[in-house]
Amino acid sequence: MGAVPAYLLSALIPVGWVLADLFFLSRRFNFITAFLGLNAIVRGLLAFWFVDGALYALKDTVGSILIVVVFGGSLVWGHPLLGAFVAQALDPRTPEQEASLERLFAERPLARTLFISTAGLALLNAITAAINFVLNLWIVTAPFGTGEFNSQVARVNALTRLTLGVPEFVVMGLAIWWVIYSLHSRLYSRLTDVGGRRDFWELVEAQGKRGPARASEDLR
Repeated sequence: MGAVPAYLLSALIPVGWVLADLFFLSRRFNFITAFLGLNAIVRGLLAFWFVDGALYALKDTVGSILIVVVFGGSLVWGHPLLGAFVAQALDPRTPEQEASLERLFAERPLARTLFISTAGLALLNAITAAINFVLNLWIVTAPFGTGEFNSQVARVNALTRLTLGVPEFVVMGLAIWWVIYSLHSRLYSRLTDVGGRRDFWELVEAQGKRGPARASEDLR
């Protein structure tokens, strides 16, 4: 398989998975898969932009810039993007569960947690994007299409994919864990008569049984 078909295939596989999941598997929109698919499409399209020097450094950093723009834009919009990832992880199955989760996200402590964690992820990706750009600019200096160019690209990829990708992955996981932990803690603080470890949706259901009057007191 040549370079062009390989780039096309790498871009189309995530898109195909999103469509298969949406129409045939879960038949529900999977935000995380769609987001990763969008990133893959952008990277796949940029593969046909044959440049070197500073433009190549920019090209290799566009994926991270896209993440910063999307996460940062969600803060300006007033809907921190990490909430979509947490919702995907908790997997609400009914409209009632979705509405309950949205109400919890709207409560001030949870809204603050979502804002801080989303802002932290945007900042981290901005930092790693800047580092990635500088490293590419510093290491990849050969003209495009030469053997030395390919060697330099392989060298910088080996350096950045681990040193930058692993921290991004770990921090994303910790941010999602922090929000889910905060959700559990808030529910347990209200349901003082509930003992032992409970599933998140069991806690939400137990809170719902308290009645709308008492539940409304907690929306602060």
